[in-house]
Amino acid sequence: MGNSLDIQESYATAGEDFAMRRRRALYRAQHRGSKELDLLLGRFAESVLGAMTEHEVAMLEHLLSQPDPDIADSFYQGTSMGEPGLDDLMHGLRNFHGLEGGR
Repeated sequence: MGNSLDIQESYATAGEDFAMRRRRALYRAQHRGSKELDLLLGRFAESVLGAMTEHEVAMLEHLLSQPDPDIADSFYQGTSMGEPGLDDLMHGLRNFHGLEGGR
């Protein structure tokens, strides 16, 4: 019986950790330092984070670790971020904001 409770607690902890990662990603998306990217990334993250898988959240976290000029170039120019996962995420971001293309 003790093992069953431990397993339930570990699932709860994993779920709480994932919820915390989502909250952190949202905060980071909304507080980049550049008002324009704060709005672009923040609105996107607010809209999609609830439905993202752990892998997708990890990719968003990776995107948020990239320098602002690289994100801006990819967003406005449609240039590649150099990684297929980041490019897919940027494509979704561009589509979310009504930009055609994205790659």
